[in-house]
Amino acid sequence: MKVKSWQGGFTLLEVMVVVVILGILAALVVPKIISRPDEARAIAAKQDIASLMQALKLYRLDNQRYPTTEQGLQALVARPTTAPIATNWKPGGYVERLPKDPWGGPYQYLNPGLHGEIDIFSFGADGVPGGEGNDADIGSWTL
Repeated sequence: MKVKSWQGGFTLLEVMVVVVILGILAALVVPKIISRPDEARAIAAKQDIASLMQALKLYRLDNQRYPTTEQGLQALVARPTTAPIATNWKPGGYVERLPKDPWGGPYQYLNPGLHGEIDIFSFGADGVPGGEGNDADIGSWTL
């Protein structure tokens, strides 16, 4: 007796239909997934700014004033050498090191600020002042 063997498989048309369906799904899902890293970076920047604001408040409690714009955030790491001198500066500083913003740039500091007594901000994804959407500045005034 002779046994016929049947080999099953997919036709080219079936494979093409599956590839088209996967392409449509990817076109719908990928843009939503790609926007998440930008949201995560913005949240990380806000957390860094909130931490730096707390350190600046401690600096002010010790020294009766915030660092000047010229002294900058570096006054949280090393005792300022320019006037006004921080007479009660905490040994060891107020932060171990200054963080970079999530896009790799430095955080900016203004005293007096444009939005409050002091401003700490990041220029965001585009690295330049202003912008909208994912390129907008993220600052202490947005907390």
